[in-house]
Amino acid sequence: MTSYCDIAPGHPVHGPYHEHEYGFPQREEASLFERLLLEINQAGLSWETILKKREGFRRAYHGFDVDTVAGYGADDVARLLSDPGIIRNRLKVAAAIHNAGVVRGMRDSHGGFAAWLDAHVRDDDGKPRDKAAWVKLFKRTFRFTGGEITGEFLMSLGYLPGAHRPDCPVAKRLARLQRAA
Repeated sequence: MTSYCDIAPGHPVHGPYHEHEYGFPQREEASLFERLLLEINQAGLSWETILKKREGFRRAYHGFDVDTVAGYGADDVARLLSDPGIIRNRLKVAAAIHNAGVVRGMRDSHGGFAAWLDAHVRDDDGKPRDKAAWVKLFKRTFRFTGGEITGEFLMSLGYLPGAHRPDCPVAKRLARLQRAA
């Protein structure tokens, strides 16, 4: 079976993402929100399409600033739905705005999005949360976050295993970074 580690190296679009972002932990709110928004927008499309439109998303969603996006109104929705630089899907746009409000609320409830994720790494029994448990949590918390979206989001940030094959040079680099931390 072909993996991302087979197709991404050397590819002009996938390569840089695979080498420098995929599977790497992120702590900054805007980076986490960006990843969630991009994963939601990828549903039904190729990841290459999303990566090619990434700058359009960054511009359209004000640098993924959670406070700004959470405050979007009808004029912003209309602007987004007419922007050819992004995916113009009403449900995905509505999810982005709703989810920005959820992330903003995580500042009060947990100290931020990264802290919220960290607080849920283990289930109530102290065991590492598996994908199914994460999906249930995400469906209760966010909009437009099914199994594939949630799984890819968490894998892309290192919360779930599987971003890279064990023999991938990036996996080895990530392991060294984790040991150093």
